Amino acid sequence: MSRNISIKEALGMATKTLVSNKLRSSLTMLGIIIGNASVITLVGLGRGAQTLAKNQLSNLGANVLFIVPGNNDTRRRGISFPKNLVLEDALAISNQVPTVKKVAPQISANEIVQSNSKSLNISIAGVTPEFLTVRSFEVDKGRFISQGDVNSARSYVVIGPDLKDEFFKDKSSLGKKIRIKDHTYEIIGILKPKGAVFGSNQDKNAYIPLNTMVNRITGKDPTYGVSLSFISVEAINKNATSAAKFQITNLLRQRHKIIRDDDFAVRSQEDALNIVTNITSGLTFLLAGIGAVSLVVGGIGIMNIMLVSVSERTEEIGLRKAIGAKQSDILIQFLIEALILSTIGGLIGTTTGLSGVFLLALITPLPASVGITTTISTMIISGSIGLIFGVLPAKRASKLDPIVALRSL
Repeated sequence: MSRNISIKEALGMATKTLVSNKLRSSLTMLGIIIGNASVITLVGLGRGAQTLAKNQLSNLGANVLFIVPGNNDTRRRGISFPKNLVLEDALAISNQVPTVKKVAPQISANEIVQSNSKSLNISIAGVTPEFLTVRSFEVDKGRFISQGDVNSARSYVVIGPDLKDEFFKDKSSLGKKIRIKDHTYEIIGILKPKGAVFGSNQDKNAYIPLNTMVNRITGKDPTYGVSLSFISVEAINKNATSAAKFQITNLLRQRHKIIRDDDFAVRSQEDALNIVTNITSGLTFLLAGIGAVSLVVGGIGIMNIMLVSVSERTEEIGLRKAIGAKQSDILIQFLIEALILSTIGGLIGTTTGLSGVFLLALITPLPASVGITTTISTMIISGSIGLIFGVLPAKRASKLDPIVALRSL
């Protein structure tokens, strides 16, 4: 008289079968291992990129707005920015916008900097004293540029710590001279490390008084006056950022006599953060999708190898059916085998993926990480994939005719 096989018995038989075919079981699990490891590593990579971008944006300063020349259309088409954002605009914003705390106009250019026999092509910025607080920089040694330095167009320069190390290494650099373009500048300050923003190393830049930049490097446009690369604006508080953006936009539209499209753009730190979040989130989903394809391939591998296993175990299935095993008994055993393979493969793949994420965080600038939710979800998906792709072989095994199966004995 036949009876239904218990789950415990089915589990024991499935485990014994898998252990007796170690090589085949290992190869079957390989696809799931690679799939799980890929999903976790790639998601960790995407999240690391997102965190890195957010950290770099936070280095720009708190409650900061950036006003740049040109509109979205000119930027999309790669057109050179017009020279219509001028120093007078910065002064007007400082005097007429009540929600603004400080305004820091800036002119940037790449120039050759020389010291002794060494020369580097770096970013030079002409700034005012407000730059230090608006952009949240700190002075490590010496002092920053003063308003007197700007008014008198003095030949002073403040450098980043990486630039200091390039030229002077362990030596003191305060009071030393460096040459920018055709003029010599005295180093009056060294900034504390600030880090990179979108691939640009702020610690390797040099800062000189704004008027010195105009007189010696960029010059003054006869039509527009002192053209600026951009203007950094600090709102009075975080809640006033939107109001400041609105007021600045209206003021500049009036000053530039704009009727239709703006010839400038006002961007907040939050705007930049939203853009970066959208891009990096899309990147994370894309990478997760690539990893998910590996999981599906692993599931197909389980199905194919188990179909081969069904063919090889025809006699076993025939004998079991001949002595009373039901279709459901055979079906459950093969499904349990598929579930064991996918679960163990998922555990190994998850461990491998987490190790990969740890190594990425250790040897690269990316703060790669994976949440518990992602890890558990990947494990559940890998187990489900093994179960789903194990259904077809299990059904085929359960439906074998015992008479036909026994003929091969």
